[in-house]
Amino acid sequence: MATSSDAAIDYDGLMQANLSRVFSERDPGKRLLAIQELYAEDAVLNDPQTSVRGSAAISEAVSTLLSSLPPDFAFVATSPAIGHHGLGRLQWRGGPPGGPAVVTGTDIAQIEAGRIQWLHVFVDPVTG
Repeated sequence: MATSSDAAIDYDGLMQANLSRVFSERDPGKRLLAIQELYAEDAVLNDPQTSVRGSAAISEAVSTLLSSLPPDFAFVATSPAIGHHGLGRLQWRGGPPGGPAVVTGTDIAQIEAGRIQWLHVFVDPVTG
């Protein structure tokens, strides 16, 4: 059962916006503005390659990631985000639009005051 504070958190809206406006945004200026809107000022991003704190460092980490991917590569959610007690989860896939998934994973976010305080990115192992 959701608490009254959970009702104020739009887990799906916030985490989907993070996927599209931060992790799929190639324009660094637009990405930084999105990070400043969606994340807390001292937010932390933890992914398998790095751990960084603050808007500029998060944007730079995403720039590094996107620079290693083809220009048409995008991340999309595979289902709506869910959450409770300030902790949200979003499952995603990445690859060319309309093409097969090249990578899949899960984002886990701690949300405080309607903004991402920290984000842990889990990348699924490649099977095959």
